[in-house]
Amino acid sequence: MMKRLQLTSTVALALALFTLAFAATATEVRAEFTKRDADALAQTTKIFVGTVRKDGNQSRAAEVWFTTGADGTVLIQTPPATWKAKRIGRGSPAIVWIGAENGPAFIGKAEITREAAAIQKILDDFRERYLMNRIGGVGPSRAKFDAGRVIAIKITPVRDLPDGFASEPGKPAPRIDNAASTAESE
Repeated sequence: MMKRLQLTSTVALALALFTLAFAATATEVRAEFTKRDADALAQTTKIFVGTVRKDGNQSRAAEVWFTTGADGTVLIQTPPATWKAKRIGRGSPAIVWIGAENGPAFIGKAEITREAAAIQKILDDFRERYLMNRIGGVGPSRAKFDAGRVIAIKITPVRDLPDGFASEPGKPAPRIDNAASTAESE
């Protein structure tokens, strides 16, 4: 009886470990840019960000200012009432086009972050990169973050999308995992 109980416990533990390992790799987070994306990000001051609607289709891609985090992420800011913020808040991945709506694209894990370092990176880099932020007060400020009028979003790249993948609102969104989706195979 005791050996049987030990065997059952061992099998249960092995199964639990396998399940955890599988779940951890199901949507592997890359946390670094490919050379293609790093080169494109270095040459532009804008990206286009789309999300996935509840019906599984792409949203309209919105042009946004960005900076890159030291941890291989893209950092953006947006008011909390935007559809982008609402969708990311419920777990939508982000589809990112670099430089243009038909530029190099990747899909990534998007999350709202309250990390002080991420917010400070946005404030410092936007002030340095964007004249309208520095002179005109357009975009984020410490006061806007503190008042909750803007939030920070961190996008961790998961995988590149094929060259030529374009923003098509209302069309099926690419999957964040490596399985092919209808949108990518068309």
